[in-house]
Amino acid sequence: MRSNTQSPYYTADHEAFRDSVRKFVVKEIEPHVNAWDEAGEFPRALYKKAAAAGLLGLGYPEEYGGVPQADRFYRIVMSQELCRAGSGGLSASLMSHTIGAPPIRALGSKEMKARVLPEILAGEKISALAITEPSGGSDVAAIRTRAVRKGDRYVVNGSKMFITSGMRADYYTVAVRTGGPGRDGISFLLIERDRKGFTRTKLDKMGWWASDTAALYFEDVEVPAENLIGAENEGFKAIMMNFNDERLGMAAGATGFARVCFEEASAYAKERQTFGQRLADHQVIRHKLVDMAMRVNASQAYLEHCAWRVDRGERPVADLCMLKNQATQTMAFCASEAVQVFGGAGFIRGQKVERIYREVKVNQIGGGAEEIMKDLAARQLGL
Repeated sequence: MRSNTQSPYYTADHEAFRDSVRKFVVKEIEPHVNAWDEAGEFPRALYKKAAAAGLLGLGYPEEYGGVPQADRFYRIVMSQELCRAGSGGLSASLMSHTIGAPPIRALGSKEMKARVLPEILAGEKISALAITEPSGGSDVAAIRTRAVRKGDRYVVNGSKMFITSGMRADYYTVAVRTGGPGRDGISFLLIERDRKGFTRTKLDKMGWWASDTAALYFEDVEVPAENLIGAENEGFKAIMMNFNDERLGMAAGATGFARVCFEEASAYAKERQTFGQRLADHQVIRHKLVDMAMRVNASQAYLEHCAWRVDRGERPVADLCMLKNQATQTMAFCASEAVQVFGGAGFIRGQKVERIYREVKVNQIGGGAEEIMKDLAARQLGL
C-alpha cells in the first residue's frame, strides 16, 4: 500500500497531526464504537474531546478558536484517521460542522461569526447543513422551503430531509427560497434549534447508525433578519462552493474506509487457516487484496492531486465529481471484497468491514448521487 510519508503533499507537521488523531481514535472512539453504533448515537461529550484534540477548528480563523494555517491535507489526514474506527455515521455527525459552518465562515456577518463559530469549534454547540428536501436532493434550484421577509424577520415554512445531526444540532444552516423560481431566488438562513414552530423527526437508516439523521419541519418559524447568511437571493453559488469541499471530504472518507477494508481483510487473511494453510496463501485471495490495493492507491493519488489544486485556488468541478465517484466506487469494491474474504465472519455485526459494507450507498448518494456527478462532470467537460 502507498505510504503518505512518501508523498510530497505531507510535511512532518502533517504526520505529527496524523499521530495525534490516531491516538485520539484509539483512546476515545475505537473501544466504544460498536456500542455506539448499536445504540444509534454517541455521547455529546465527544465533540468537546474532539475540539480539545484539535480536530474541529481546521481551516477556521484563530479568533474563533480555529487553526487557519491548516490546509486541506490536514483535513484529509483527520478524515482518514477517523475512518480507522470503521464508523461512517460517527464521522459524519461528529464532523457535521464541516458542511454546516463553512457558509457562516465565508458569508456570515461579523456578529454572527463571533456569536456561533467559537461555540461550534469548541465542541459546545453542533452545526448542521439543511439543503435536501423530501421533493428532491441534487436539484438545488428547485428548493421549496420558503422564507418570507416581514419587517425585521423572516417567516419560514417547509421541510428538509436526510439532515445529518438533524435531531441534536444547535445551529442549522438552511437553504430557503426568498425570491422567485430557480437558482436566483435562494438564500441561506441560520436557524437555531429552539425556534417556535421548528420540529424534527428521527430517521432510521440502513447504515450510519451512530449518526443522528432527521427530517426537519418549519411551520411559521420566525427568524431574525440578521440571521441571513450572505446576500438575499445569492445562496445558490454558496451552496455549489460548499458542495465542492463536501465532495472532496467525502472522497477522502470513502478512500479511507476502502483502505480500512484492505487492511482488515489483509490481517484476517494472514491469520485464518483454510485447507491447511493461511487464507493469504491462496492465490485467489492474494489477487483480491492486490485489486483492492490498486484501487485504493489510485483513488488516494487522485484525491491528493485534487486537494493540491483546490489549495492553489482552482475549482476543478469536473474532477471533484469524478473523484467522488472514483472514491465511492473504490469503497464499494473494497467493502464487498473484504466481506467476501472474511466469509461468514464478515456477515456478523461488530466487524468493521460489515459496518462499512452497510455504509457504501450513503456515500454514493450523499453530497450528489453518482449519476448526478457524471452528468455534471460531462457538462463541465463540454460533452
